[in-house]
Amino acid sequence: MRVIALKFENYRNLKDNIITPCDGVNIIYGDNAQGKTNLLESIWLFCGGHSFRSSKDSEVINWNSDYAKLEMRFFGQEREQTAKILFKGNKKQVEINGVEKKSAAALIEKYCAVVFSPEHLNLIKRGPSERRKFIDSAICREKLKNAVILSKYNRILNQRNSLLKDILRRPSLEETLEIWDEPLIKNGALLIKKRIDYVNLLSKRAAVYHDGISKSSEKLKIAYISSCDVTQNDSLDEIYYKLKNSIEKHKKEDIKTGFTNIGPHRDDIEIIINDKNAKSFASQGQQRSAVLSLKLAEASVLKERMGEQPIILLDDVLSELDSKRQDFLLNELLDCQVFITCCEKSNKEQLKNGKVFYLSNGEVS
Repeated sequence: MRVIALKFENYRNLKDNIITPCDGVNIIYGDNAQGKTNLLESIWLFCGGHSFRSSKDSEVINWNSDYAKLEMRFFGQEREQTAKILFKGNKKQVEINGVEKKSAAALIEKYCAVVFSPEHLNLIKRGPSERRKFIDSAICREKLKNAVILSKYNRILNQRNSLLKDILRRPSLEETLEIWDEPLIKNGALLIKKRIDYVNLLSKRAAVYHDGISKSSEKLKIAYISSCDVTQNDSLDEIYYKLKNSIEKHKKEDIKTGFTNIGPHRDDIEIIINDKNAKSFASQGQQRSAVLSLKLAEASVLKERMGEQPIILLDDVLSELDSKRQDFLLNELLDCQVFITCCEKSNKEQLKNGKVFYLSNGEVS
């Protein structure tokens, strides 16, 4: 998959323009606050209409206009295609190959990309919820069925927690708890199995990318940490019974706290560099390399599952990386289209083959 041309109109601070990237590495170069991330965001929005910066739709519209428009020609699914997104107020209209769609979600079936931004460093820096969110987002993008499982589990979990709080005031309600336990355990076991399978696949590929980025000086490993003693080799049935036993064992504690203390909502993903926890022992550069390896591995898995090589979007990825790690990103990511934003002049000079876009005050040249 590759972007052939991108047109933007009244989009954030970018001056109206059309860019034609190359099929390999494209550097978006310029000082801070000139619009580099805005340009990267405009490419990402064709993944489904949602920004990786969690902004409102209305915020992408230039202050001097009442609408913004993005148009893209891209090659995917073995043919050239077109897509348009029109932002007006808090609403957006989407058109694919000349046909208007009811929802921006229709873009997901036609176009795919993987993005790294500095916020993704929270995968290491923050708590387990950030890492669970990353894995859940990845498995839901692969299959709609996984999104249904996750939604069901969260809904049942909320209902069970509400009942646990009521039991503290009305102990007679305890006998109704088993109504929620079985569907919670069933969907919870499915969710854990999907996560573990994905983490196992991700770990192998991330290790390969990290070996390349670090020039074989570091070893990266990703491990799923279960709250109910599930191992990476357990079958779905084994996961089900382990989760069931843990839920039953902690029932009194759940009633006392008014909260479900065991389950996939309490699990974690450990990121390990050279046999040490990255959150506690890795440097800033090592943490950035590890998260970047995860994102590149995500793209590799996505390619296998969807049959398309995703477009790679890397925002401010080169800072805090030494020259050898930078060289890997600029010159050794083959067979995929890459967009990299950077500020340092030396970064663009390291690029052996590719295209450089200079961005100043929203003007792309």
